[in-house]
Amino acid sequence: MISPKYSNYLFSFLMALFMSCIMSLVITVFNVGLVEHVVLIWLRAWAFAFVVAFPVITVVAPLVRRLVALAVRQV
Repeated sequence: MISPKYSNYLFSFLMALFMSCIMSLVITVFNVGLVEHVVLIWLRAWAFAFVVAFPVITVVAPLVRRLVALAVRQV
């Protein structure tokens, strides 16, 4: 198992993986349609999107957590 001290990185990795997958697929199909090589076009876009998304989420997630903590009323 992975040590809890790496939980933020694991969260960022998985969030980047799933979000870049879904968003790149949607945007690829929207832009080029269901053409013959859409899977190859999508996989290339996904690889690029993940390389961008992982460091961005790693940096932005702590800020978002703080903003959520400020917005949510404590009981």
